[in-house]
Amino acid sequence: MTTASPTAAAATLGAPHRNWFRRTEDWLDDRGKGAWIALMVLAFIFVWPVGLAILAYMIWSKRMFSRNGGCAARRHAHHMGYPRAWASSGNSAFDAYKSETLKRLEDEQAAFESFLQRLREAKDKQEFDAFMDDRAKAPRPAAPETEVARSGEY
Repeated sequence: MTTASPTAAAATLGAPHRNWFRRTEDWLDDRGKGAWIALMVLAFIFVWPVGLAILAYMIWSKRMFSRNGGCAARRHAHHMGYPRAWASSGNSAFDAYKSETLKRLEDEQAAFESFLQRLREAKDKQEFDAFMDDRAKAPRPAAPETEVARSGEY
């Protein structure tokens, strides 16, 4: 007869709950923010603490304030229309213009980010130099007397 360890039993018991929660969350994400709001309203009507918990979860996970109310990975992928931005519209002139504009915007973003990095480094250097100047100007404490110098005094 073999017995399972308590930690293995706890992990087995916890797994179905997490899978159920994750499946429910994905199902609601697929239906959008409206499904989350409907669930929250129904929970407030029938069991108000559960509705309050759902509201807190929606605010904590930023589902309340996002456009599509989806999970973070989907929100990030859909941010600024990336899935649709690279799809062809069927008009070659417009597609060429769109790709040039997107490339230019990416280059400008990279240049701006490098500018911000240089600005941060310059500010850090300025603050460090000011600290070193203040430290150099500050009076240094006197060195403590040694035991040898004190032994002659009595």
